[in-house]
Amino acid sequence: MDFKDQIKQLGDRVTKLKEQIQTEEATKNAFIMPFLQTLGYDVFNPLEVVPEYITDIGTKKGEKIDYAIFKDGTPTILVECKHWGQNLNLHDGQLLRYFHVSKAKFGLLTNGISYRFYSDLVESNKMDEKPFLEFNINEIKDNQIEELRKFHKSVFNAESIANTASELKYTNELKSLLQSELTNPSSEFVKLFAKQVYPSVITAKVLEQFTNLTKKSIQQHISDLITERLKTALSKEDEKAKEDEIKQNELLKKDENKVVTTEIEMEGFMVVKSILRQRLNVSRISYRDAQSYFAILLDDNNRKTLCRLYLNGLKKYLAIIDEQKKEVKIEISSIDDIFIHSDLLFKVLDGFENPNKNSVE
Repeated sequence: MDFKDQIKQLGDRVTKLKEQIQTEEATKNAFIMPFLQTLGYDVFNPLEVVPEYITDIGTKKGEKIDYAIFKDGTPTILVECKHWGQNLNLHDGQLLRYFHVSKAKFGLLTNGISYRFYSDLVESNKMDEKPFLEFNINEIKDNQIEELRKFHKSVFNAESIANTASELKYTNELKSLLQSELTNPSSEFVKLFAKQVYPSVITAKVLEQFTNLTKKSIQQHISDLITERLKTALSKEDEKAKEDEIKQNELLKKDENKVVTTEIEMEGFMVVKSILRQRLNVSRISYRDAQSYFAILLDDNNRKTLCRLYLNGLKKYLAIIDEQKKEVKIEISSIDDIFIHSDLLFKVLDGFENPNKNSVE
């Protein structure tokens, strides 16, 4: 199973089981250990994943963090775990203290649902206040999965992650800032645009007016972008549908070029017409010849197949399509035997003309 599918599957597992998980220890066993396993780490190998890792803090001896992931005998990731219902904002200070006295380059704070990855991007050997990667396992996006993939044991490279973590951290902060400004623009944000379109001094009254105008403009612009995206998507779908139709028609033409309508097939067609002319105008009866069979249709509609004739082989058959859309073949010795099955053809016709009646048995 691909890494992406494994993460998605774990997210589904968390959603289904979380209400049954009552303790922090159960959260570790049910959610966090499987997460570390998905990253390729052997949680039962004490040389790779060390539970209750001791990190002495100043005069406090024997302080322990839930897990430490080791590489080449050195801790690289510290993992602090909480119960899935805990708010992680209340516990990031604890991980910060452990990080400060460790050689680990990354810290992970998690409750099994929310995952926050930290490093020391701002000040060396001091954990940043904000994570450079954060996600909910049951709502994880594809781009976040690609960032998480870098922590997989098979490709883990601390230096490489650190080099891209800074860009990721500031990108996430800028996205968060943009989302806040687009939802509830600050006065500085409003002034930035108001000054470029308003020819006079930006007073408090003007600022209030432009705050409303800015909100409205943002909403309209986003709506226009969505509409344009939808139009583009629909246009692409239409183009694809047309291309598929052209390809299908070309295939049909190729097949038609291989088909030869035989004299006996035309005789069979005339027999069916002579039978059904008692019930309808025969101008409504047509045929389409295929490589393996000769189809006789009502109103030139391939969804209204009156019957199929198999007349060119050693054995001859009259076939109908039953109500389960399955073909039912009846062997005949000659085309004259089609007259024997006149009632069957009438029932097929009635099924199309009077759909409320019972279908052909």
